[in-house]
Amino acid sequence: MIKDELIKRSPLRVFEKSIHGGLGTGNIGVLASPKGVGKTACLVHIATDKLFQGKHVIHVSYSSRVDYIITWYEDIFKEIAKKKKLESAVDVHDEIIKNRVIMNFKQEGTRTEQVLKSVEAMITFGKFAADAVIVDGYDFTKSTCEDIGKFREFAGRVGLEVWFSASLKEMDGPLYGQDGIPTVLSPLCPAIDVLITLHAKGDYVELCVVKDHQHPPPGILPLKLDPKTLLII
Repeated sequence: MIKDELIKRSPLRVFEKSIHGGLGTGNIGVLASPKGVGKTACLVHIATDKLFQGKHVIHVSYSSRVDYIITWYEDIFKEIAKKKKLESAVDVHDEIIKNRVIMNFKQEGTRTEQVLKSVEAMITFGKFAADAVIVDGYDFTKSTCEDIGKFREFAGRVGLEVWFSASLKEMDGPLYGQDGIPTVLSPLCPAIDVLITLHAKGDYVELCVVKDHQHPPPGILPLKLDPKTLLII
């Protein structure tokens, strides 16, 4: 399969249609689930799909190590190339890898303004015209609606979209509210445009949209995450 056909047939086209054309410039999207369900795989698949389209991605990691992030990208690319029988896979890999930058920060002691200033410097002075920022390892229990609002304001001003992963931890009380929104994210919802929860269902992972811009959320998507290939299918 050639790259253009792969883009056209990607399950991410169904994903975008399900949330009214995708996340969109100036908006914040969050993938939420307990640890180990598949948030990072989904984030990297979304990012890799953008790279296939010739778009530029900045991956911001708040984790202590970033080598595992590179491994995620390599594994996801290899699975897509194998599953879709991608022609000239090595050349395509070398072409798209130039459009990705990974930046690492510690959330403790680093203000949101500092992170955004560094990202903007990469875009402006590094001449890296990012279309999307992917954020993993961010601890939402240490965040405020104002913090997420700063990411949202930045996204609108610079002209890109931002996807977060949110790791849900067992605490006192229910993990989710009656509306399906994770309890820890409920106070932050005014600054979040799209919120998707992931649920392990035996041999697959279910994707459920609980906030879709200003539209009624569609609920369970006609997509799932395959734990074997780590791909959205």
